[in-house]
Amino acid sequence: MSIATNLTHLHERIAIATRRAGRDPASVRLVAVSKTKPAEAVEEAARAGQRLFGENYVQEFIAKAQEVREPVEWHFIGALQSNKVRQIAGLVTLIHSVDRLSLAQEIERQWAKLNAICDILIQVNIAGEVTKSGTTAEELLTLIREVALLPHLRVRGLMTMPPFFDDPEGARPYFRELKRLVGIVAAESIPGVSMDELSMGMSGDFEAAIEEGATLVRIGTSLFGEREYHR
Repeated sequence: MSIATNLTHLHERIAIATRRAGRDPASVRLVAVSKTKPAEAVEEAARAGQRLFGENYVQEFIAKAQEVREPVEWHFIGALQSNKVRQIAGLVTLIHSVDRLSLAQEIERQWAKLNAICDILIQVNIAGEVTKSGTTAEELLTLIREVALLPHLRVRGLMTMPPFFDDPEGARPYFRELKRLVGIVAAESIPGVSMDELSMGMSGDFEAAIEEGATLVRIGTSLFGEREYHR
């Protein structure tokens, strides 16, 4: 199927999941995960109406962003090294994967040079998987309080990546826990911190994530498929 057809089906599934949860479909945004896909795939999706794209790798993103001519918005969703922040400064509207103070401080330095504000999400490693980035639930509030003191950063919410399960119901407790953490942080009323965004859910489990409160779902394979693109 074409990207346009896949996009239509995804929006239908998102709408069904939101209505099942008693939510407005407009409360969920689809982040098209375009890592490893060429610029022409991004442009094809953009022509079909997709505007928000998420990239995981700095060098790939920089090259791709220079090629894409359609009006799109970029999020950075992958693990980010502090020494590469400079390269994406001003090019992304949201960083999903801030998991430590040192990274936040480098983002602060680079966006300060632009006299701009960078919106970020704090990544939480709820399952404690050693192969995944993220702060712990126990350290979350301390990290957010420290990041909130940085004037060129704005904490907009949380992100998580649960373990992989063949059955998406296996991921639901992790999504539910992130939603609980959002409530805890919001109750603190920390200046400069809002809990508007909850980034969770991918191709295999995004409907469960939406039912548990996701506002951003990161979907790659279900949109772009496994097809090969040739220039």
